[in-house]
Amino acid sequence: MTMEKLNYLDPLNDVQRQAVEATDGPVLVLAGAGTGKTRVLTTRIAHLLVTGKTTLGGIMAVTFTNKAAFEMQGRIAALLGRPVAGMAIGTFHSISARLLRSHAELVGLKPDFTILDDDDQVRLLKQLLKVENIDDKRWPARVLAGWIDRWKNRALTPDSVPPGEASSFAEGRGAKIYRDYQARLKILNACDFGDLLLHIVTIFQKHPEVLAHYQQRYQYLLVDEYQDTNVAQYLWLRLLTGKGHNICCVGDDDQSIYSWRGAEVENILRFEKDYPEAKIIRLEQNYRSTGHILAAAAGLISVNKGRMGKTLWTAEEDGEKVSVRNFWDGRDEARFVGNEVENLQNQKLSLNEMAVLVRAGSQTRAFEERFITLGIPYQVIGGPRFYERMEVRDAIAYLRVIAQPHDDPAFERIINVPKRGIGVATVQTLHKYARAQGISLFSAAMAVTEVDELRPQARTAITRLLEDFSRWGQEKDTRPHIELVEMVLEESGYIAMWQNNKNADAPGRLENLKELVRAMGEFETLAEFLEHISLVMTTEQLKGEEKFTIMTLHSAKGLEYDTVFLAGWEEGVFPNSLALDESGLAGLEEERRLAYVGLTRAKRKAHVMFASQRLIYGQWQTLIPSRFIDELPKKNINVSSNIHVITTPKAATHHGFGGSYGQVEPAAGLRTNWQTRRSNKVIEGTARHIRPARPVISDYAIGERVFHDKFGYGVVEDVEGNKLSVKFESSGVKKILDDFVNKS
Repeated sequence: MTMEKLNYLDPLNDVQRQAVEATDGPVLVLAGAGTGKTRVLTTRIAHLLVTGKTTLGGIMAVTFTNKAAFEMQGRIAALLGRPVAGMAIGTFHSISARLLRSHAELVGLKPDFTILDDDDQVRLLKQLLKVENIDDKRWPARVLAGWIDRWKNRALTPDSVPPGEASSFAEGRGAKIYRDYQARLKILNACDFGDLLLHIVTIFQKHPEVLAHYQQRYQYLLVDEYQDTNVAQYLWLRLLTGKGHNICCVGDDDQSIYSWRGAEVENILRFEKDYPEAKIIRLEQNYRSTGHILAAAAGLISVNKGRMGKTLWTAEEDGEKVSVRNFWDGRDEARFVGNEVENLQNQKLSLNEMAVLVRAGSQTRAFEERFITLGIPYQVIGGPRFYERMEVRDAIAYLRVIAQPHDDPAFERIINVPKRGIGVATVQTLHKYARAQGISLFSAAMAVTEVDELRPQARTAITRLLEDFSRWGQEKDTRPHIELVEMVLEESGYIAMWQNNKNADAPGRLENLKELVRAMGEFETLAEFLEHISLVMTTEQLKGEEKFTIMTLHSAKGLEYDTVFLAGWEEGVFPNSLALDESGLAGLEEERRLAYVGLTRAKRKAHVMFASQRLIYGQWQTLIPSRFIDELPKKNINVSSNIHVITTPKAATHHGFGGSYGQVEPAAGLRTNWQTRRSNKVIEGTARHIRPARPVISDYAIGERVFHDKFGYGVVEDVEGNKLSVKFESSGVKKILDDFVNKS
């Protein structure tokens, strides 16, 4: 076929074309942000087919999301002018699932195996913990599920888990429970998400004939986002590549930002060692951003030591320099963004072309509230709006019940959060009685705790909860509302619940709760805050309208906007102090890569912002500018100050940072570390007597025969209001509300 007929190569630049035409042997395409990596991948696949190198069945293309796989498939079909059904293209897990169903018996499964979700996994682990007599409260099943997931990401079977790690859970019994868990999965003919890759790696390692079959079948292997692979995915690819080494990996070591979910940047950094004959092709021409933005990003990322090295450039104009702005506080920062967005709207720029990127989800609140005030439509990508987040709504529900005990939706939301042993049947009982009497759930709960209708465990749990609300209700009138919410979150066990949860999102949920405390500090009373929340929650968005975007830096990868606001570039915030504490230099370099990702989302304008102080836990804290700001090349940035206040507020208290770059210290007197624990001592005489709304006289009389769904037949021995003492034939004397019996 003559080159004139290969017109699909015409849109490529010289380096992109080189990456497409290097069809044989191992190839690593280092594709910088905005350099057209998807075009290279899809055109490379089309080129393999058009030139007759292979057929559709001889190609496997692996992505990280179903969306990416679908987009690639569509682009390839457009290039070829025909459907590409039958090609193995999909995520690691979807392709692994298909392979596993063909060879399930080799790992003790049947082809129709079930794939468990996270909740199923935790439920099964709880059963195993119970068998081992391990306290689920001390050693939560969800924590063990996190350990098992990390072991599987590293391709570790129960027999290969390092002894030191296995001993970290349940006094050394972690590996045993992992082994029992895997055995139980086989009995159930099931596997979890991590097993999909682990089982395939195991099959490839132990059954060379199966591996050889797929090595021969898939002559060309293409991998997207190679920098995000974990150990299991790395082994999966290495085994499948085989002797031919016809593997093309596309990725960017400078955009490896997912170590917290198992990604290993070392996988891409050692590509040349794995394949000494490999071709390394660098895509450096950027088609997204202006010159100053690219130069600033390149200067920042060049500080990292763990990288293969490349420098983005553009044929476009230099454009505006990156704006670096200092603000007095977080509210000043949000005001600037709001005003700038209105100015850009007046210049006819669409809201869809603007975004603010933050390091942590808790930072979105200030911007959300500013946009609500200005009436600017917005969306939060990667999660719900701040006040719609589960943990925030839970905390607010506690406060609503304290302010108004008869708030049924709020009370029902948190009656068993954290888990107290108050199940669905108990709640249904409360609903039944509340409807019959025309009272609230809270009042129904107070009534049924005085009788034997509920199981002893549930009755005790409800009694304790009501005592807590009684005590908190009294504190409401004497204690500052910021301290009240901290007390409630601690004493209810809600903070401990998230501290003990080892899911990747748990730290972010704790940060959101701290941000909720900060939000309350802006209001004089609890009542004012709750009224504000009710107004915020009723704000509706119209479908299809333009929206400004708020999201975390992690969620922004792969997206682009005309104008990007990068908020909160302060030490401890960004780089994040927790990342530095846990991972040291490796954590710092990943934080810097995150900053690089943020900058390269901007096409024409990038605003880097930091505050001199923020209201943290009700008091002002002095903040240090992020070290990343100093690392931006001076010739590519324009520094300006937006501070209009030159004296420190009287309420300001400056605690600084622990060490050079430690975490912000909590304000004195506030229990912001969530360290206090609930006292087991029963507080006498503190109950608020919230009773049913009307006095009730029972229709039942002493000596009358009655029937109860649970206790059967009995005779009324005493009547007190609507409470009956009934001697049941099978279970003795019980106190029962008369709504729960029938005349026999």
